[in-house]
Amino acid sequence: MYNLKGFRSLAAVAAITLFIMMFQVTSFAQFESSAESAILIEASTGQVLYEKNADVSMPPASITKIMTLLLGFEALEKGLVQWDDEVVISEKAWRMEGSKMFLLVGDKVKFGDIMTGISVVSANDGCVALAEHLYGSEEAFVDVMNNRAKELGMLNTNFVNSNGLPQEGHVMSARDISTLARYLIQTYPKILELESTTEYTYNDIRQFNRNPLLGVFPGADGLKTGWTDEAGYCIVGTAQQNGQRMIGVVLKTSSEKERSKAIQELLNYGFKNFKQMTVKNAGEIIDVIDVKNSKKFSVPLKLDSDVSVVIPVGREDDIQIVTSKNTDYLNAPVSSDISAGTVEIQLDGKTLATSTMSTAEEAERLGFFGMIFRSISNFFKSLFQ
Repeated sequence: MYNLKGFRSLAAVAAITLFIMMFQVTSFAQFESSAESAILIEASTGQVLYEKNADVSMPPASITKIMTLLLGFEALEKGLVQWDDEVVISEKAWRMEGSKMFLLVGDKVKFGDIMTGISVVSANDGCVALAEHLYGSEEAFVDVMNNRAKELGMLNTNFVNSNGLPQEGHVMSARDISTLARYLIQTYPKILELESTTEYTYNDIRQFNRNPLLGVFPGADGLKTGWTDEAGYCIVGTAQQNGQRMIGVVLKTSSEKERSKAIQELLNYGFKNFKQMTVKNAGEIIDVIDVKNSKKFSVPLKLDSDVSVVIPVGREDDIQIVTSKNTDYLNAPVSSDISAGTVEIQLDGKTLATSTMSTAEEAERLGFFGMIFRSISNFFKSLFQ
């Protein structure tokens, strides 16, 4: 006769075990973006948390304007232009199709108004006006765009115009876009003030910011949407929560709804599954190195800069610190702050961050008799070893 009570107990244990296994699988399931290409980075470190076809060159539509705005900010910093300088609008700028701020031929518009129009309402006419004002023609401006892209290490980007309207050969990759967006945000944080403005009125025409994150996703304050038939619906979005900023890029989705869902999923994935931590601070002793011909047998090595990484939640104890010295030993005299090697912060064998280390103390050289005594001492030690 079967023991029904025991059978029920075993069934309950099996059910609980199955539930736990299902929960574990669900908890660690890999996120998959619906976009054709996507990337997610943590802004302060630049660490990549997710990528999908991130190096594929694709039409970026209005995301192009991030580079246009960067060159605008750099021109302001160099003193080539002032915020209140007047920009004369050309016929070419006036004729631009698509999204625009409705500039009129011959208008004199403040440079700052054009920067705002590009940021808030994605003004194609404003891009051409800015390009012509800074470099005389859009063609000359595009040359500067491409040169700047190379300087920033954007390997899969080629610009043909200043605004992203469809043109053969005009492409960017998701990784390049994240690199550009991160640089712009860190170097000119005012961009977030402009990009988070929800509406803009020029020429008595009131328009609204097209970024679907603003006012919807917690901490969202930028950055740029885009759409053309060739590019599909795309966006580079950024948000800050609890002092941590994420930058996500979504390229080629099929609708505004899918774009909005894809970027929110991407940013949520970052905020909910990763945390930033400072592993070591500058000045902390990280290793030692032997010293020859000195009263000291070794000197400590210190970390030259703070090391922060972004890691999956719950993996703090799995971080490994790996040091690599430039040499096995140093010859006295040794001064402090001598470069002595590198430090790598690793997780699962992957390097997340690097820094350098240097000597934290001085080590004087032994005198003549001290050298003789040390040699004799080392000789007898070698005999016993």
